[in-house]
Amino acid sequence: MFSYKIGISQDEHDTFVQNHPQANLLQSSKWAKIKDNWGNQRVGFYRNQELVASASILIRKLPLGFTMLYIPRGPIMDYNDEELVSFVFKSLKAFGRKQRAIFIKFDPNLHLRTNQIGQDPQEKTDAQKQIALLQAKGAQWTGLTTDISDNIQPRFQANLYADHYDLADFHKKTKQIIRVAQNKGVSIQFGHLNLVEDFTELMKKTETRKQIHLRNKDYYTKLLETYGEQAYITMAFLNLTEKQEQFSSELAKAQATFAEFTKNTHKNKVKNTQNEINRLQKELDFIQTELEKGRSMVPLAATLSLNFGPTSENLYAGMDEIFRSYNAPLLTWHQTAQHAFDMGITWQNMGGVENDLSGGLYNFKSKLNPTIEEFIGEFNLPINPVLYRLFMLAYAGRKKLRKKN
Repeated sequence: MFSYKIGISQDEHDTFVQNHPQANLLQSSKWAKIKDNWGNQRVGFYRNQELVASASILIRKLPLGFTMLYIPRGPIMDYNDEELVSFVFKSLKAFGRKQRAIFIKFDPNLHLRTNQIGQDPQEKTDAQKQIALLQAKGAQWTGLTTDISDNIQPRFQANLYADHYDLADFHKKTKQIIRVAQNKGVSIQFGHLNLVEDFTELMKKTETRKQIHLRNKDYYTKLLETYGEQAYITMAFLNLTEKQEQFSSELAKAQATFAEFTKNTHKNKVKNTQNEINRLQKELDFIQTELEKGRSMVPLAATLSLNFGPTSENLYAGMDEIFRSYNAPLLTWHQTAQHAFDMGITWQNMGGVENDLSGGLYNFKSKLNPTIEEFIGEFNLPINPVLYRLFMLAYAGRKKLRKKN
């Protein structure tokens, strides 16, 4: 005997999601508080009074009193249970009609295949059956999109798992990059609101470098305050005063060595020592310029992560380009994941990568040896078929025009 309830409590919903194999941050009740420019409702689905499926639904107002509904990485349920899927869809349609929804968009937390870096992809045997079942129940599949921007949530993401995350397993070049950062004096600090000012500045520098628009301090603060102890910033710092003392000492030694050279000293030795003196002087000049700006501890790179149940999401990351030679970003991402695992997290999502597994996102994130997970993608469940067709025609035209520009 199936039933459903609109407006289940946050605790009931979150407890169910956290303990489900499809657990993810976007289905946490607090995520709807972050997306407060949308409405929200939680709907629970029961079999014999037992909660067997749940959905946190975002509600977007459209002109003339209509809406569209979006269930990010949900609903949470057993997609191999045809009887349950049928009831959930029937109930969602009824809920959608009450909301005057044109359609419901959802992108379930289901994988088509997974790929461990350096290994052959592993096909998920149930994926095609699940896609076929969803289509049979009236959902329209948007297909295996080829560009990361074609979906609201990335169809390919890089995940790190605690049970096989080990620095010793990284490629030797990755280990070298991390070691270089540590040897250059980069230190890592974990924090919360105390780091949000520096984090915001790094994100502004990232926006300028990439020529993109991200978020502002108020939004980052909202993330940290909403998720409380389950949110953290990982930040790489450089102590400029210590570096100045180090380089000054090294410069004095190099100059003393150079002063002892004679006409019989090998030319390469003279040349190499002079190059080292020039390098150290350049470093000192740079550090002096930065010290004159009033800070001795400077942030180099940072991430902002949110935990939910056994999961963690590395949502935002930024860096200061002028300190690129210190290799802080990779060390920061490594420590971000390790910190999550130290807190008992099972896996951390590093975010999306390009669908063709090439490009800047993939090349950077692949250094940490993640599992690349390919989702089955988005579905639209029409509620008002006539308006849905008109909406999709207008959307396709707008998308085509945007690509031309």
